[in-house]
Amino acid sequence: MEDILTMSQRELKRLHIVRKVIDRRIKQKEAAELLRMSERQIRRMVKRVREEADRGLIHRLRGCRSHNAIPEIIKEKVLRFCKGIYSGFNPTLASEKLFERNKVKISRETLRQWFICENVAYERRKARPHRKWRPRKEHCGEMIQMDGSHHDWFEGRGARCVFMGYIDDATSRVYGRFYDYEGTYPAMDSFKRYILRYGLPVSVYLDRHPTYTGHRKVTIEEELLNQVALSQFGAALDELGIRLIHAQSAPAKGRIERLFKTFQDRVVKEMRLEGVKSVAEGNKFLDRYLAVFNRRFSVEPVSREDLHRPLVGGVELDGIFAVKTERTLRNDFTVVHEGKLYQVEETIRSDKVIFEERISGKKLITYKGRALRYHEITQRPKKIQPARKPSKPRVYAPAAMDNPWRLFRLPGSRKAKICEENCVGVL
Repeated sequence: MEDILTMSQRELKRLHIVRKVIDRRIKQKEAAELLRMSERQIRRMVKRVREEADRGLIHRLRGCRSHNAIPEIIKEKVLRFCKGIYSGFNPTLASEKLFERNKVKISRETLRQWFICENVAYERRKARPHRKWRPRKEHCGEMIQMDGSHHDWFEGRGARCVFMGYIDDATSRVYGRFYDYEGTYPAMDSFKRYILRYGLPVSVYLDRHPTYTGHRKVTIEEELLNQVALSQFGAALDELGIRLIHAQSAPAKGRIERLFKTFQDRVVKEMRLEGVKSVAEGNKFLDRYLAVFNRRFSVEPVSREDLHRPLVGGVELDGIFAVKTERTLRNDFTVVHEGKLYQVEETIRSDKVIFEERISGKKLITYKGRALRYHEITQRPKKIQPARKPSKPRVYAPAAMDNPWRLFRLPGSRKAKICEENCVGVL
């Protein structure tokens, strides 16, 4: 094996020309022109080939360790971290965490090469189908994308939950919180918090989840006004003057979908390092993490004008973000809702009231936007069933002797004999 030399095409070309110079078939000046080198370099190459044979054209540093190579002890330490605490981290995230937590600076490409050599598994990006590119909105707050991501965010340390995420289409600024489920109350609570922090956006781009679209039929009043049936969440946004845009497919709102894929990789591992194991701890973690994430990954919009509208004085978000149900007011001024009975203590001239259930858990009965006094009736009077009169025992009298039932069944009777003769004749 020591006699086998590995040479590139460039080195083979040089060797061919140098051999012709040694055999005096061409001059050194001609060789310099062919190889585009100086005559001095040709003489040095000829001298090395005469002394070391073909090996003289190979660079003497080939196979030697680089002077700036990372020491083996550091490489072993890094790989031990990547196979242990940073298991499953891709090279980019592992490089960041090694520098932040362990003060070891290793480039992403170096880690990738080490992972390949050591067969360290990590999640790779899959080929994406072709999609038509849509330009970003020009203003911050012109459109935000909203959705919920169901995932095992705590990796078994806690119960599964949902991340309600928001991303601005123009700047990629992210906001979100963890909830136990994706529904009307989590959507209302998260959107209320978004408004208090950034203001009212112009439009919201979301999917066709029942929370955002609703499946009820259009009422006669809505049909006369040419309106569509809105869900409780959609009605709240419509009351605030926010336009709802429903996507027909998940790839249509790709910005929020890509954010979820990124968070399911990065945020899950970040919370693993912090030991987060509940929704409350996860929301505290997001308050710190999203500020750093937005500073690093948000972009500058085309226009610096922010289209978020501030809240007007007198607007009560708690009254807007509430589940409102129309109920019938009975003649005794009682209202039934979800099997419970409520007594309205005020007199109004209407047979319909609105039952409100707010995010905070507070329940109100309102009429034309005014809250009515009421109390729950916990003990209902039992209905008195009217006493039934005891029924007389029914007496069954035996059939009379001339009853047809007896005539056909009494043995030896005249009609029984006629019946037997007719049956025999038929047979």
